[in-house]
Amino acid sequence: MSETAEKARQSVLRAIDEYNGSEERTIPRSTEAVLLGPGGVVDSLGLVRFIVIVERCVEDDFEIAVSLTDEKALSERNSPFRSVGALVDYIAACLAPRP
Repeated sequence: MSETAEKARQSVLRAIDEYNGSEERTIPRSTEAVLLGPGGVVDSLGLVRFIVIVERCVEDDFEIAVSLTDEKALSERNSPFRSVGALVDYIAACLAPRP
């Protein structure tokens, strides 16, 4: 795992902790956790709240503003919101240094 991916993973796990502190339905602290779809642990409103927290954590950790609900994310063939791991991978890809 690259340094960027590991840092993105830590940001998302921190966001999970923050989210779980204020919600009845919690997100398992695992990259295998399913967010949406069959077996998903959040509803659409919960996902929105979680994404806001993730964006803030990523901005704090990387010192760069990110929007995870832009057209690129929403048009991905495999949704970055299907699981915690998919979200981490998407964030890492967005933040990876460009050659």
